[in-house]
Amino acid sequence: MAYDEHLGDRISIQLEQKKITFQAKKMFGGLCFMVNDKMCVGINGDTLMIRIDPELEKELKLKEGVRDMNFTGRPMKGFLYVNPEAIDNEEGLRYFIDKALEYNPIAKSSKKKKK
Repeated sequence: MAYDEHLGDRISIQLEQKKITFQAKKMFGGLCFMVNDKMCVGINGDTLMIRIDPELEKELKLKEGVRDMNFTGRPMKGFLYVNPEAIDNEEGLRYFIDKALEYNPIAKSSKKKKK
């Protein structure tokens, strides 16, 4: 599945403006932005994916355009999809990126440690 390259550019610009070091990686048929070697935000088609504090899921899902990330067929705890309408302006996109960045320092890395 192709991903929205314009949305990718918008995310990159916001992260650069915040002076966040990140890597963009093609994953899951989309694009993921890794911060501190951890998945932080991503794009699946034209939909934003955010990794947030699982305690905020219920609150954030009350916002229009936010839903469970069910990439595998069942909801993934701590991950949400945000529809394009909710991020059509920079303020909306910034809000959701900020939520993901707030959680990033305490999120667990899935990177395998070398023995």
